[in-house]
Amino acid sequence: MKYLDLAIANEQIKTTDIKGKEYAEVNQRIKAFRMVYPQGIIETQLLSNENGVCIFRAEIMNEKGQLLGTGTAYEKEDSNFINSTSYIENCETSAVGRALGMCGFGIDVSVASAEEVANAINNQPITQEEADNYTLKFGKHKDKLLKDVFKEDPKYVDWIINNTQDKRLLDIIRLATGLVIPSIEEQKEKTELMYKFNELDLDIDTIKEKYEVDDLRDLTIEQLKKIVGEK
Repeated sequence: MKYLDLAIANEQIKTTDIKGKEYAEVNQRIKAFRMVYPQGIIETQLLSNENGVCIFRAEIMNEKGQLLGTGTAYEKEDSNFINSTSYIENCETSAVGRALGMCGFGIDVSVASAEEVANAINNQPITQEEADNYTLKFGKHKDKLLKDVFKEDPKYVDWIINNTQDKRLLDIIRLATGLVIPSIEEQKEKTELMYKFNELDLDIDTIKEKYEVDDLRDLTIEQLKKIVGEK
């Protein structure tokens, strides 16, 4: 590989701004690699996957099979929203990105890929200041401060809580509003119990009166376990 070929390929890379700094996404590094090595080889290997933690290794080779660079990555299941469903795929992508970076693709901005940096940021603890200044990125209240939306439209925040699997967003809501929100695992357990609850032939009004709730969603996990266990 000639330096000029690498430089020309890197000029074609579109970067992503993360907290004021530019980073190359893995797909952009792959695109640049294919410009220089159309028949090049990208091989990945799952080194381990135990207790929800996986490690991937990636190797980058030219069309003759000569090794150009390697990279490894580590990911933990449920550490963030993406990893709650795709931690293995995410880990493989990160390993490929680092391996391509070691080959020189996309390192004009950083060896770390945009995905790696975003993932690292998502795993950092939420500060009170960050929560207080967090603006919604979607919905009818987009670009409004979350804490203001909670004051104006608390039911909307309740809807977010019941429809997101994003742990970081839930942590932000906890800090910005002071609400006590069940964890993702508790939400999953409650959903499973609700499915069982719905299969039972019960008098809903009697249940609400007995447990002093206006909405069945307000039943606690312990109450649902008791109800399901009674039948």
